Amino acid sequence: MSVTEKAKSATAGVSEQQITELIDSVPKGLLIGGEWVEPGPSFDVINPATGKALTSVADANADHGIAALDAAVAAQKSWAATDPRERGELLRAAFEALTARVDEFALLMTLEMGKPLAEARGEVSYAAEFLRWFSEEAVRIDGRYAVAPSGGTRLLTMKQPVGPAYAITPWNFPLAMGTRKLAPAFAAGCTMVVKPAKQTPLSTLALAQLFIDVGLPAGVLGVVQTSNAAAVSEPIIADPRLRKLTFTGSTGVGQGLIAQSATNVLKVSMELGGNAPFVVFADADLDRAVAGAMLAKMRNIGEACTAANRFIVHKDVCEEFAARLTEKMSALTVAPGTDPASQVGPLIDEAAIDKVTELVDDAVKAGATVTTGGKPLGGEGYFYPPTVLTSVPASARMFSEEIFGPVAPITTFETEEQAIALANDTEYGLVSYLFTQDVSRALRVAEALESGMIGLNQGVVSNPAAPFGGIKASGLGREGGPEGIDEYLETKYVGIAL
Repeated sequence: MSVTEKAKSATAGVSEQQITELIDSVPKGLLIGGEWVEPGPSFDVINPATGKALTSVADANADHGIAALDAAVAAQKSWAATDPRERGELLRAAFEALTARVDEFALLMTLEMGKPLAEARGEVSYAAEFLRWFSEEAVRIDGRYAVAPSGGTRLLTMKQPVGPAYAITPWNFPLAMGTRKLAPAFAAGCTMVVKPAKQTPLSTLALAQLFIDVGLPAGVLGVVQTSNAAAVSEPIIADPRLRKLTFTGSTGVGQGLIAQSATNVLKVSMELGGNAPFVVFADADLDRAVAGAMLAKMRNIGEACTAANRFIVHKDVCEEFAARLTEKMSALTVAPGTDPASQVGPLIDEAAIDKVTELVDDAVKAGATVTTGGKPLGGEGYFYPPTVLTSVPASARMFSEEIFGPVAPITTFETEEQAIALANDTEYGLVSYLFTQDVSRALRVAEALESGMIGLNQGVVSNPAAPFGGIKASGLGREGGPEGIDEYLETKYVGIAL
């Protein structure tokens, strides 16, 4: 497989003028106290389809981070006192504005992150849904009134915003991971400072301007992109005025942030790494299982914490499943995301290519067989072809490490107990996928799988109306659903004597 001649143009399907106008329209500064600040130092944003710079953006330092927190602290009291309906209506206005600009935000995301435009449009719609969902949750924050069991006291509970929050967002879903944190924070009455990933700051900067345009008060949102994450984040997290930390990213970084947050006992929510098993029983509908596998593996070029990382397939159907999956994977078009024909864009950077290559080579040395793909495509940009491996031993590194690329390793099992043991043989517990037509088995296995989410006969579980999050080394807390706003609220109890 190779990148097509048409695909060699990293802007196929999009004019250079369109790209220039879009990039020029995005703020490049830091958002502090409602103003765009450009301190001088900057860093480049790279197009992964070419390996070349798209533009440069302001580079924050520790002082800028604290200045953004100062503004958030100053705005916290008045924002918390804003009527819930008003907060909800502002989020609804942001939803409408983002929905009206799907194509613009999608192209921006594709240019800085690499995913095909069709997928980028899907992410913009997904991101917008968090704004709509939490616009409706803003007016549903409640408490309770009860009689104490002893009868002499009344118990009153209320929920209040936890206070200023700090969000660290990833590069793989640069818009949706922003709205998934910002929307519940704003709905709850919290101000927030955001540090986007250095690879993909443009989506966050454009989103911040959108919030300003719909009337978000100054200081409620700050944005401090930086090339030195630790230098900016550590002083913010150490500041006793900060009350909430939310992070999406690797488990190793998350563990370090949790340790830092312990000093001031911050409320934390962590969406960390995954190692999702994709279990296919002998009675599974293979058409549905293969379709689910394509979604679970190839969504976002495989660069997702929810991506199927290990395919655990019953020995009686493994050969057919592998053949069907190989056929589907080998038929995908690899091209820059701006190409209308693109189904698989570039990985985020050269380090990602190197990691995927190492994992595939390790599996092959351990005895795995490559049925399609298996080598970087080379040339301009960071392209790796869809790859299927069969007979992958459990000792292969890719069965214990996140692949974060378009690689599907397959192994077999014979009994239900063996399948469960293989699926749970990981430190992670974000999501599992399960395919069977036996209802009793589905319930048994779903209860036994050690993960925060289960995809039963489907390859995508993410939904703004559902609680997203994992257990074990995959994190703490939940984002989305009715549970999502609770991450930004504290419960206060008042005992009332009669």
